[in-house]
Amino acid sequence: QVQLVESGGGLVQPGGSLKLACAASGSIGTINSMGWYRQAPGNKRELVAVRTLGGSTNIRGSVRGRFTISRDNAKNTVYLQMNSLKPEDTAVYYCNADLWSTDYVRGEYWGQGIEVTVSS
Repeated sequence: QVQLVESGGGLVQPGGSLKLACAASGSIGTINSMGWYRQAPGNKRELVAVRTLGGSTNIRGSVRGRFTISRDNAKNTVYLQMNSLKPEDTAVYYCNADLWSTDYVRGEYWGQGIEVTVSS
């Protein structure tokens, strides 16, 4: 079993900052990539940022320059630093991991989601 636990969400004013964290635990062998998706009401889930084991990143255009993804491989944790937040960043943010388990099974895992609300 693999679990992804997110933390750091909440309510912030426009222009403010938040830092999300997602820790993976359980029967983890190798994590190929970890990242963040988000889903606003009435919208599809969309990629925000992802970082591979090798350090490559893919960041959504609308957040590039404002959001930074980082990863602590030793702690199996990925972070999303969000600066200059806008109301349109309001969504439920989901952690995602593509990994090999200790049983050599590759799978995709999701966290339970954490709310980020940007409002004055």
